[in-house]
This record gives sequence, structure tokens and C-alpha cells, in this order.
Amino acid sequence: MFAARLRQELHATRTHPREISGARRAYREAACLLTQFDPTRLRRPDEEEPTGGAILELVDDCTALGMKDRTRWALKPEARRTALRGLAGPDAARLALERNLGHCPGGPGPERTALAYLSGEPPPLGEQHAQELADTLQAVLWLSEIPGITGLPDIGQVQLALERARILQPLERLVRDPFQGRTRELDELRAYVGVPTETPRAQLKQAGRSITAFTGRVREPPLVIHGPGGIGKSTLLAKFILDTLHDQRDFPFGYVDFERPTLSIHEPVTLIAELARQLRVQYPGCRAELDELAGECQRRAATQREERERTAQLNRLSTTRPTLGRSASREFQTLATSDETDLIRRLAGIVVRAVAAPAGASGPPLLIALDSFEEAQYRGSPVMGRVWALFGALQTAYPRLRVIVSGRAPVAHPARTVTPRTLELIDLDPQAAVGLLVSCGVEDPEVARALADRVGGHPLSLKLAARAAVLAGNETAPMGELIRSLPARRRYFYRKVDQMLVQGILYDRILNHIADERIRRLAHPGLVLRVITPDIIKEVLAEPCGLRVETPEEARHLFEELSRLDLVEPAGPDAVRHRADVRAIMLRLSGNDRTALTRTVERRAVDYYAARDGLEDRAEEIYHRLRLNENPRSVEERWLPGVERLLAGAKQDMSPRAAGFLAAHLGGDTPDHIMADADQEDWERIAAREVEDLLAQGYAEEAAVRLAERRPWTPCSPLHPLLLETLSRTGRGDEARREASEAIDRAEDAGCAEQRLELLLLSARLAEEGGDRESADRDLQVAEGVAAGLGQDLEAMGALLARARLTSGTPVDPEVDNQLARRLRQLPDATLMDQPVLVRAVAAEVHERDPRALDHALEVVGLPGTDDGVLEDIGTAINRAVSRQPELRGALMKILDAAVGTPRQRSEHASVIGILREVRDRGTLNDLARRLLVLRDDSGELLAGVASAMRRGTAGPSARAPATSALMARPGTPTERNGPQRPDEQ
Repeated sequence: MFAARLRQELHATRTHPREISGARRAYREAACLLTQFDPTRLRRPDEEEPTGGAILELVDDCTALGMKDRTRWALKPEARRTALRGLAGPDAARLALERNLGHCPGGPGPERTALAYLSGEPPPLGEQHAQELADTLQAVLWLSEIPGITGLPDIGQVQLALERARILQPLERLVRDPFQGRTRELDELRAYVGVPTETPRAQLKQAGRSITAFTGRVREPPLVIHGPGGIGKSTLLAKFILDTLHDQRDFPFGYVDFERPTLSIHEPVTLIAELARQLRVQYPGCRAELDELAGECQRRAATQREERERTAQLNRLSTTRPTLGRSASREFQTLATSDETDLIRRLAGIVVRAVAAPAGASGPPLLIALDSFEEAQYRGSPVMGRVWALFGALQTAYPRLRVIVSGRAPVAHPARTVTPRTLELIDLDPQAAVGLLVSCGVEDPEVARALADRVGGHPLSLKLAARAAVLAGNETAPMGELIRSLPARRRYFYRKVDQMLVQGILYDRILNHIADERIRRLAHPGLVLRVITPDIIKEVLAEPCGLRVETPEEARHLFEELSRLDLVEPAGPDAVRHRADVRAIMLRLSGNDRTALTRTVERRAVDYYAARDGLEDRAEEIYHRLRLNENPRSVEERWLPGVERLLAGAKQDMSPRAAGFLAAHLGGDTPDHIMADADQEDWERIAAREVEDLLAQGYAEEAAVRLAERRPWTPCSPLHPLLLETLSRTGRGDEARREASEAIDRAEDAGCAEQRLELLLLSARLAEEGGDRESADRDLQVAEGVAAGLGQDLEAMGALLARARLTSGTPVDPEVDNQLARRLRQLPDATLMDQPVLVRAVAAEVHERDPRALDHALEVVGLPGTDDGVLEDIGTAINRAVSRQPELRGALMKILDAAVGTPRQRSEHASVIGILREVRDRGTLNDLARRLLVLRDDSGELLAGVASAMRRGTAGPSARAPATSALMARPGTPTERNGPQRPDEQ
């Protein structure tokens, strides 16, 4: 604000640009090696004390940084570059920097790195971590502009070292604390990968395997590291990778943590993109190829997201789910698997060329480590099926592939081709446990041994014990009392219970050291809340904890004191929560003397959130209702679409019954004990999702096994139509038709309207497959009537679309297309926009009878956005139309050029597909398609081509040529010349 006002004042009195004065040049040189500075304190090399002259001299050369209560400026890039190039040499740069080094914050930074180079004492590149390398890169970029500078490292080498360090940065964070024990586990990992082990016993075992393992012909299955939460799976994996890279730097690797927001465990193609990104750093000679592959992965990911959304739309309606929806789901899984295996083979080919192993010799191992993989590990998971396909394709191309997964114990999956090896992490051995306690601050080794004997070897328990010991001051009497308060360890059968009890006692001890009694009263009951704010302290926590908080100011004071505890972490603006690890411990403990207090807090939380609007408030209300073990059916009445993402991860805080309810709504892994205790309705939803996933992957027999459980089902269970689907896919069509008839009657008697619609569509499909089109048409007419009677227009249109497709080319009812077109035109645009895929399918179906319906659909919902088949359909139609009607060439060229927008030389376009791709990138493809419909095209090619493009992604009976033909080659590739010519080139 000050800088802006000053600049305005100065500009008001200035009519011509001011020439650079000597003072201005000197201040620029003083600031050119500073990231930021205080203009009131900046000193020229000839100034002993700051005069503030920089404020006037540099006002036009700087940008003000948004520092609260501080004036901080930074030189603009051009002014910095001019100043650096104008310095007399390295000595002048060093003097200017030394004069103003006080502007820099303490610790490392580009300024101190620059000074080290200018002083002839540069830090070794090989010893720097990521942040230090970032500082070095910035310093070298600055210094390289100074005349006469020498001794700088190559900028490309620094950049490469920085990129590699950033790959390793997440691993280094995991082993920031001293690593203890796990020698056996590390040796097992080394032996699996095929790098030298450390212990004699492991070396002997590895020697026996080396005859085959080092030839590269023996393939190893994936290895899964599993164990309870907090046991150190990720830390072990990080330690192994860093140690191995230190000793064996010349082998390719990739580390993928699915907790990173840029990766999606549900999109394996993002895994391939991340591997390509990391390998491009390890093999700079292949950077261009790997960059291209990573870009292709991102494009495929965008296409898959659109296809998945189209599939989800078709599965939302009862009248499209059993016909278009499930076939689209199956097609999506098939095409996604095909795409991903093609991309992983390309990646393997690049790696094979990069490592360049001598002829006849095996290359180094290719290590891929997958961390936080638990979310994908459940029965029937489509992600697991696609990952197994990736593993098989990659190992075929690169036999010495080694995949290490950190997650839960392996689960059976129909796509699994080999049995994974497992490495279960258990407690640390006594020596390592003592070492961990000592490294965490327990000063007396004897005390550490006594604590380890009581606490055991669970790393989280040991860290809590160390924290409690440090708070006790490491003094003899308090330490003895702490040790005596812990139960003696019992047999293995009780280990899990013992750990929970020990961790709970230790956490209580830590809370008891909170100095402020009011904060101590709030801390433990506050554990049951997922978020704590000043208002929640006042309205929910204070009264049950015996505190009087009457004003917002008192609540804020308590909140600020609570926020200073190292046991809480930020949860948003003016909000904190207890750390996830300790909160999980305490929530698992039940039956303690504070249960009544915490239940009171949760009941008040329910009242607090129920009185408020918004998804976040509703999610918290549902969370606490479930924690209070309210009936899931009554909680279901409070459910709102969109709360799913806000309740992710809440299952671990719940009783099995409540966890079953959440699993039914959220999906993902559901352990057997939760399935067993879930309400019947929730079990059926969980099972239905699993069966849908299995059917989408083509595993009908496995789906039948799940469908044989927990009979009889509720009348409106989603499993009834899935049973018919499974019977049909396992070759029991007659049985499926009989069951369909009975299920339709049961659904009608029970008032299950949506299920009845789905069953009628399924019955019609089964009848059509059996050759009984009349019965199929009757079922569809009934379904249309039921949907119309319910006022569900889109469901009715879905049933009518099925009739139109059934009667296409038959004399059953030639007016169906007309009815369908009228329904499409009569529905409000807002309704149509809720189901773009259905609207496109309907418009494509009726395009011959009613081209206006096609135009209206283009206006309302448009063409599929990323499907390259759309471009192929329209491009082929344009060229066919010109071939049959040459007089259309001029009009078509005007439409194409107008859609591209910028006039171009025609030789720049290799084909009409190239033009259409540019049109799509500009967002004018829908307008182009609508203009094609108004051309007088007697051949009908343009109309048919636009209709075919609209049908893409609807699993309808259209030409579904794969987008791998020469037509779909990327612009600039040689194969694109083989595609359709531009109309003016024919």
C-alpha cells in the first residue's frame, strides 16, 4: 500500500522516464543478490549505515511483498538482471552481499549459498538435500550473470540433482528420526530385490538363490509389507530404498505414495505418469520420451475421468443401469486396462533402452515401491484388477521387476496370477526398543530397558512412553511411578489389548502434565470431536467439562491455549484437532471412567451441528450420531449427497455396525468382521457394490459366490437385479427369466418402484436375448408407464430409448422414435443437463426422424468432451460428404476455418482431424457440429456423422472403432497424413 501510494505521488510529478542515476544503480547492485529486503535498511557498498535512500531510488524497480506489519521489497527480474550484469565483478558482488546479509532470515538460503561461492568455499553438491539444492540453483542462476565469475557448477547438473533430491524428499522425511532395528526385515527386502545383504545368515540364503535370481530370468511376485497402524511400514520402506540407492545408485526405481493429492489410487494411469516423471530424472537421455509418455498418461487420465462419469450417469437411472450402464462399466474396465497395459509396456521399453544392459546379461532390478495402498486392497476391487494387469505386462517386458507394496495383508482377487510374498512387521526387538526410547529423550538406559519391558516394541507406544518420560523430567521417582503404572506384558493373545491399554495410560500421563487445569479438563473429552473451534468450546465442551465460558472472548482464549499443545494440529481457520495417531488410540479404548463424559459431549455435538446448515455440519452430526450407536436407519434420514468425502476415514472410529453403515455409503474395503455385524440393508449395499465391480471385470462366477450369502434379502435389495444379471452371464438365461418374473411381482407388492423399473428393463433384455421381442416390448411399455406415473421423466425416457432400440428395423411400433423425440424436446433444459449421456443417446437414436432433436441436444449438453472418436466420426463424415457432393467443399472449408478462428496457411493442417482437434481445443466443436447440420447435404453423411459422435460413450449400437487408427495420430506425426484429407485437398 505504501509503495503504491509513493509510486503514484512520484509519477504525478514525472513527465519523462528518469535516467538511471548512480545512486539508483548502487542500490540495485546492493539488492540484486537478495531474495527480498527492507528498503529502509538497504545499504549501498559505500554506506556505513542505512539512510533509507532505497525507498525513493528503487520504487519503480521493485514489487512489494505481502508481509504483515513488515515492509519487504524484491527487485523485478529485469532490474535484477541489469544490476547483476553491471557489477564490476565477483569481488563487488561479495562486498554488496556482505553489507546486506542481515536482511536474510537465519539459516540456509540462496544469499548465503551465493556468498559461499563468491568466497571460494562452495558447498559440495552431492551432500545437499532438496532445499539446499534449490538455494544453490537460485544462487548459481544469479551468479552466472556476473561478469568474470568462475567456479560455478553447470546449471543443468544442479537442476538434475535438485529433481532427484525432490524424488527422495518424501523418503527422507520418513526417516528424519533415528531408525532402530529391523535388520532382518531389511535383509529380506535386499534379498528380494537382489542387492547385497548385511547379516551372514542372509548372505548365505541369498547366495543359494543367486544362481538364478541374478540372471534376470526368474520372476518374483510382488512383496507386501503389512502390519498394524503405526508399526513403521512406510518408514521401513523409506529406509530400505535410501540405503539401497546409497550403495547401488545405478538401478531404476520409482516410489509412489498414494496419499499425495496429485495421485489417485483409482486411476492407475496416474501411477504410470508418476513413474515416467521419476525415471526421466534418473535417465536424462530418455527425458523427451518419458515426458511424452507422461503427457499421454495425463491425457488418458482426463479421458478416463470423462468416460467414468458417463458410465456413472448411465448407472444412476434404473432404466439405463441394466442395459447401457452395465455394458458401459464392462467396456470401461476393458478399455482402461488395455490403455494402461499399453502405456506400461512403452515405459518398460524405454527403461530397457535406458539401462542398456550388455547382450546376454541381465539388467539391474527395476524397483517400484507403492506406499499407502490400503484403499485399493479389497475383494473385487477394479483397481486391483487393473494393477495386476499392469504388473503382468511390466514384468513380461522387464523380468527383473521388483514391486514392494506397503499396505494391508494381501486379499484374494480373481485377477491375481501369482501369490504375493509377504513381510509382516511386528514389534521392535528389545534392543531396538531401548534404542528408540533413548533417541527420543529417555536419558537413563536402565530406565529405557524397564520402560521397553512394560511398553513392548510398538513404535507408537515407545514414542508415547518417551514423551511421558521427558515430561516427568527423567527423574528417578516420577519415572518409577510411570513404570509401575503400566501393566506387565502378557501372552501374545493379549498383545493388541495390551498395546491399547498401554497407549491409553501413556496418553493420560501426557495429558496430566498440561499445566493449565482448564485446558487439561478440555483436552481428553475433546478427543471425541473431529474439530475444535472457539464456538465449539463454548457451546459443546465447556459445560460437560465443568467450565463456565460465558463470552466469545473467554472461548477464544481457551482455544488459543489449547492450540499451543503439541498434541493438536491445525484443522482449518480458527480450528484444531487432536493428532490422528493419539486420537485413534483413545477412541478405541472403551469402558473407562470418562465414558459418560465423552458421551455427553457427543450428544451436545449432535445438537450443535443439527441446528446448523451446510454439508460440513451435517457430516459432523452424522459422525457423532453413529459414534453414539444410533440406529443406522434413523441416521440415514439425515444423509445428504456430498457428505461422503467429509466422512472418509471415519470408519475406524466406529463400532462394527456403524462402520458397516458408512461402508455401505462410502465404498472401499470392508473387513469380514464389519460385514458380519452390519445391518442387513447395509450388508446388501456393500455386497451389491462388490458384485457390480466383479461383473464389470467379467468375474460372474465370483459374483455368484457372494450372492449366495445372507439370504433372504430385504424386498427392495439391490441384489435382486444383480442376481438376474449374474444368472444371465453364467449361462442360466431361462432361470434368470423365471426369477425376473417373480422378482418383479415381489417389488410391486413391496412398493419398490425403482427396483421394479430396473427389473422390468432386465426382464426385457433377457426376453430380447431369448428372441422374444414382443415380451420385451411389453415389459418396456410397463416400465415407461411406471416411470411416468412416478413423475420421473428421465427414467421414462430411458425406458422409451430401450424400446426404440428394441424396435429399430422391426414392425413392432414404428412410432416409438417419434414419441422419443417429442419427449426429448418437451423436457426442460435443466432436466436434460442432469443426464447428458442419456440425452446424447436419445438424440442420436432419433436423428433420422428429427434432426432438430440432435441440434437441441448439441445446444444443451454438447458432444463428449475428450473422446477422440468424436473427431474421427465427424472428420470421416466431412470427407465422405465432400466425396459424394464436391460442391460442399467451399462451405465446409468456411465452417472449419471459422471454427478454428485464426486464419492459417492450409499446409499447416495435415488432415481434417488436425483441424477438428484445434477446434475442440478452442471450445467451438459443438458450434461447428450444429453448423454442419444446417448444410444441405443430400447424402446424409454429415447428419449421420454428428449422430455417431453423439453416441460415443453411450454403449449403443454405433461404430466404435478404436482411436488407434492412423486417423487419430497426434498432429505432426507422420501417420496423420494417412487420415482423411482436408476437403480442399481432395
